[in-house]
Amino acid sequence: MYTIFKKCSSFFGIERLLLNIARYIDVFEEMVLEERSSPEQVVWELTLKCNLRCIHCGSSAGNSRLNELSTKEALQLCHDLSGINSEKVCFMGGEPFLRKEWYLLGKEVVDLGMKLLIISNGFIVNSNVISKLVSLQPYGFSLSLDGATAQTHDYIRGVSGSFEKVMESISLARDANLPTAVITTVNKMNFAELPLIKDFLLDKNIAWQIQVAAPEGRFPNKLTLSKDEFYSLGLFIASLKNRYSLKDLPVIGAHCCGYCSTYIPKFGVSSNWRGCQAGISILSVKSNGDVIGCLATPDRYIEGNIRERSIIEIWNASDAFRYNRKFRREDLGENCRDCKYGDVCKGGCMGMSTSLTGKPYNDPYCYYKIEQDF
Repeated sequence: MYTIFKKCSSFFGIERLLLNIARYIDVFEEMVLEERSSPEQVVWELTLKCNLRCIHCGSSAGNSRLNELSTKEALQLCHDLSGINSEKVCFMGGEPFLRKEWYLLGKEVVDLGMKLLIISNGFIVNSNVISKLVSLQPYGFSLSLDGATAQTHDYIRGVSGSFEKVMESISLARDANLPTAVITTVNKMNFAELPLIKDFLLDKNIAWQIQVAAPEGRFPNKLTLSKDEFYSLGLFIASLKNRYSLKDLPVIGAHCCGYCSTYIPKFGVSSNWRGCQAGISILSVKSNGDVIGCLATPDRYIEGNIRERSIIEIWNASDAFRYNRKFRREDLGENCRDCKYGDVCKGGCMGMSTSLTGKPYNDPYCYYKIEQDF
């Protein structure tokens, strides 16, 4: 998730660029404010096919899923997403640009009045892709940067040359004045390179989302940050927020970056964390039509498939997404059961909780809990 912007020669051009960045960050900051009758953001895995083999990929992307949605089915899904008043639709993969109809589907989303976002690894982004993106006027365009050096980034991404490709893609996005951001997924291999990535992004009007790799899919547990490293990451993000203005370095910690700290100021997807939003303000669709609250959660949380019931029916079902919509304090796991913030935090990030402990509502990577063990 990722960003560089075209330099402008006038004050008003610069002001417009900064507004674009602020709008992009709003995608994350607005997500958790309240329970909604419609999804604020839908994350749509256009295809599981991918041209990279990232070690942290929770979906183990590579080959397409069996029986991915047809063009007709995908277009109908666009209309049904509009039918539940979805505000934003985010295309991801796999690699979304490997689906040949990505532009057609993106145009349908935009024509139906929804805001379009796209997350890409940048490997096949070229001037033709950029030209199509410009015509779509996306709300946000994100590119993955997981190292400050080719050696680190290419190892994490599993393909030689991927660092050079994403740097080229960032430049193309910048030249086209797209509202772009950079996403860095942190593990033990790239943790020490974060200051160098910061130096690259500084003063370039690039938004930076920092998130934590979790042990699921291809990602080996041995590369997961320790709790000390995780807490240090929080201090690092907080220091950036304190030191740099929105103009200098717009930075945000993702939903997996800790909660309820006594010492670390809030810097995450919301200034008021109210628990996992899967099935409340966030909705996800897999490339085969499976509907799930969040793609980072296990398949046991799949609510149905759009080939059997429309996403309108699935979203509006009275018993849908019960794990979040009907949360009870007694559902909290042992890491969170006695916490004074349990009713509000609801056990942290579901993806982190299930990948680290096998249970929901039980995220051990919590600033407040870590501080209690100091």
